[in-house]
Amino acid sequence: MSEPPFKEVGACRADVWLWRARFFKTRSMAAKFVEEGRIRLTRPGQEEHRIDKPARPLKVGDRLVFALGGRLVAVMVEAMGDRRGPASEARTLYSALEDS
Repeated sequence: MSEPPFKEVGACRADVWLWRARFFKTRSMAAKFVEEGRIRLTRPGQEEHRIDKPARPLKVGDRLVFALGGRLVAVMVEAMGDRRGPASEARTLYSALEDS
């Protein structure tokens, strides 16, 4: 079975990536968080903007900033991942950024 033609190669839905990276317990929680516009995305060479659609593709090199559990989380997307694995595997999907 081939991939759908609209799927961006090397990209992953924002809600799926946040779930795989274990920032959220369920994909629906991640989708709701994104829909509320609580994530800021910065791509290399572009300005920062809020994302509000769970299907928004994330790519390696994207920087995300969001508040979660009373703390500010700033990460760079390092990999897409193929599944929601153990925490040790999830930590390989991103690297922490220093506070701005």
